[in-house]
Amino acid sequence: MEISETRFSVKGMKCGGCVAKATEAVSKLPGYQACAFDLKTATAVVTGSVDPQAVVQALNQAGYPAEVVNG
Repeated sequence: MEISETRFSVKGMKCGGCVAKATEAVSKLPGYQACAFDLKTATAVVTGSVDPQAVVQALNQAGYPAEVVNG
């Protein structure tokens, strides 16, 4: 799997604590390199050879409903 950036729509994130919790959940995934969350646009960009559906599942389990944004 190649290294890429995948954008996600993430709901329910309101503060730095939310970002920390979500980052911790995603950072445990195989192939993870980095992630950036934007609270204003409710989006996240995950970098690495990570399975996008695994990211969605990790964020959902952390309490932040997420989905892949195409394009």
